[in-house]
Amino acid sequence: MKVHNVESIEQNPVDMEGASGCKVRSLLAAADGTPTFAMRQFEVAPGGHTPKHHHPYEHEVFVLEGKGLVLEGDTEHPLAPGDVVLVSPDDVHQFRNTGDRPLKFLCLIPNSATGQTVTVVPECGLDSPAGK
Repeated sequence: MKVHNVESIEQNPVDMEGASGCKVRSLLAAADGTPTFAMRQFEVAPGGHTPKHHHPYEHEVFVLEGKGLVLEGDTEHPLAPGDVVLVSPDDVHQFRNTGDRPLKFLCLIPNSATGQTVTVVPECGLDSPAGK
């Protein structure tokens, strides 16, 4: 068993083209002994957003704090604490903070996603293998 507080884990900027005001903490991953899933916590500053992108694996999101929206292609879905999101493989998506305080959410991805290509959609200006 591994138990630790989120604040003890280093927070790093999301280093992808098209990201603005995003930070991530890797809470649990294969290196911690997780056999199937990795858990990350994202924090998006007011006015910030993740890149608009897609990838060949699913992920699940649970909103902890703040207000925002998730784009599914060009369709906007509002987000508030307690909301859950399933992003299916290859869905074009983006998370945006529409509030006045940080938008925080948990994101679970399969460990098998490590090293897979993330493609930033053309309207962000790039096709970028980011491996995130």
